[in-house]
Amino acid sequence: MIAILDYGIGNLMSVHKALQKLGYSSEVTREPGLIMRADALILPGVGAFGEAMDFLERSGLVMTVKEFLEGNRPVLGICLGMQMLFEKSEEAPWARGLSVLPGVVKRLRFAPGPGSPAGRPPKVPHMGWNRVKSRARNMLLDSIPDESYFYFAHSYYAAPEDPSVVAGETFYGADTGVVMPSVVARGLVFGVQFHPEKSGDVGLALLRNFGRMAV
Repeated sequence: MIAILDYGIGNLMSVHKALQKLGYSSEVTREPGLIMRADALILPGVGAFGEAMDFLERSGLVMTVKEFLEGNRPVLGICLGMQMLFEKSEEAPWARGLSVLPGVVKRLRFAPGPGSPAGRPPKVPHMGWNRVKSRARNMLLDSIPDESYFYFAHSYYAAPEDPSVVAGETFYGADTGVVMPSVVARGLVFGVQFHPEKSGDVGLALLRNFGRMAV
C-alpha cells in the first residue's frame, strides 16, 4: 500500500486516482500507524511551505515522516512535497523543512531582458508544460524518454547543496531564465517539481515506476 500524506492541503485525490488507474493500492491518510505500515509514501504537492510544515509540526507528523524515511522505503515528494524535503524556503523563512536533503528553496526571480516579450521577464508562477532533461538515470525515470514534457505549477524551486542529488533539470525563461532542479534523488527518496498526476501518459509512467518500488 502507498500512503499519500494528508497535511490539510494539496492535490490528494488526483494523486490517489492516478495510482488507482495504475492498479496500485493507496490511502490518503494522516494516521501515523497506517503511514508506518505502508510500503511507500507520497508527499503531494499544492500549497504553501509554511502552512504545510506548521501542520506537520502541530500534528506530530514530522517525526512520523522522518521515522518512515529511516526504514529505507520509497518516498516521493511532488512539487511542494519535493520542496519540503529540503531545510528551508524563502516562502516561509521561519519554517523548518524536513531536512532530508541539504539546501534551500528559492523564489523564481527574473530581471527584464531582451529575450522576453517587450522586455518583460518570464511569468511567475511558472505554469504549463516544460521539458525535463535527465542528468542521472534512476528507477523513477526508467524508460521515460529524455526531455519529456511534464506539467509545472510553482513559484519556488529547490537549490540543493549537493549537486549529485539532481537527477533532472528544467530551463524556464528566455535570456534571463534559470536552470532549476526538476527531479532530485538520493537512495529511495525522490522529489519532482512538476505534477506527474497532471502530466498525461509520461506522468503515469513515472508514477508506475514509483509504484513498482513499493511491491
